[in-house]
Amino acid sequence: MAEETERYSCSKLLIPNAHTAKEQPIFVKATWFPTHFHLVVTDGLTAWHCHPSEEEVKQRAAQWDLAVSEYLDLSGRYLGLQQQNSVYAFDDAGDGHKRLSWTFEKEGITMLWRWKCLLSLDSKKSNVEILDFLMGSNDNISGKVVGENELFEKMKVEAEKCLAQSERIANERLEFESEIYAKFLRVLNSKKSKLRELRDKLSKQENTEKYPQEEDTDKTESFGEESDFDRSDEDPQKDITSSSTDVLANKPSRTKRTKRT
Repeated sequence: MAEETERYSCSKLLIPNAHTAKEQPIFVKATWFPTHFHLVVTDGLTAWHCHPSEEEVKQRAAQWDLAVSEYLDLSGRYLGLQQQNSVYAFDDAGDGHKRLSWTFEKEGITMLWRWKCLLSLDSKKSNVEILDFLMGSNDNISGKVVGENELFEKMKVEAEKCLAQSERIANERLEFESEIYAKFLRVLNSKKSKLRELRDKLSKQENTEKYPQEEDTDKTESFGEESDFDRSDEDPQKDITSSSTDVLANKPSRTKRTKRT
């Protein structure tokens, strides 16, 4: 048969006191099995215990239309840690016995669960059992806290290293960008200077080619004016004679007509 899995809880519950306005604390140590549970309750002086059987737990779960696992989970929630919306009570059940009860709401209905706790035959032993459990839990928690602190310190050192590395990388990046920017400015200024030199050369070359063209244009215009002047100085008599000759040459000839008798 497979060994049953156990889990433990220990809580401090504040119980209203009917005689005083102060709440009375009790400590509840619970051992949870898959089909039942064990409780040890103490007020610091007297102890009580509750060990229902599997059949009793099954009957209680059936009364509330719950599976045994659901009943145990819900009980563990309210007995493992005090719930603010629940009313706890630890009332006298006669002969030194007590009745532990708590309330909860389900689907808008307030429910009351309670179990009878029998007076322990050896309260001292029961109290020692609870104290041993608390001390063991405290040692486990302390060990976890120490481990977490050590891990935190390691992470802190690593974080500081990462921060220093990030700052170094950031500074190197700034230096690199400044150096690249300075080189870029030098190259840019050099290119601008060369472009200005080329522009000046092109401007001079254009001016040089423009002056000879203007001189050729002046010579052509002078030649045309001289030709017109030369023609105007020719002898007008020659022009008239030439014109008359041309007219006579172009005049049609007339044939003589013979008169017949």
